Amino acid sequence: MAIPILKQGPWLIASIQSALSDSEILELRDDLAEMVGRRRARGIVIDVAGIDVIDSFVARSLRTIAMTTRLRGAETVIVGIQPDVAVAMVQFQLDLAPLHTALDLEEALEVLERQTTGALADGR
Repeated sequence: MAIPILKQGPWLIASIQSALSDSEILELRDDLAEMVGRRRARGIVIDVAGIDVIDSFVARSLRTIAMTTRLRGAETVIVGIQPDVAVAMVQFQLDLAPLHTALDLEEALEVLERQTTGALADGR
């Protein structure tokens, strides 16, 4: 099942509606890395509200997406981490750093605006 990726202005938005297999998360990584260049996106929002478990592989994969797309010129923000998932991630010491996180799409777009505006002003 391919994850739909929408373009909204300079942003790409991927909404994960259910648990992903390892191959699906890797496909998402590859799709986003390719779309950043093709669509000239400056930022990505990944909505994980549909995921009820973020294990170490998914956490590493989300970090990899952020680092890969940053090398392609886009910042990444993760939104929609469920309260139970956040508690479990802390208990299992899963870390999404250097990813940015936000509560919802509106906040994520504000984060991206601040991140990319600062980057453009710095010439990056």
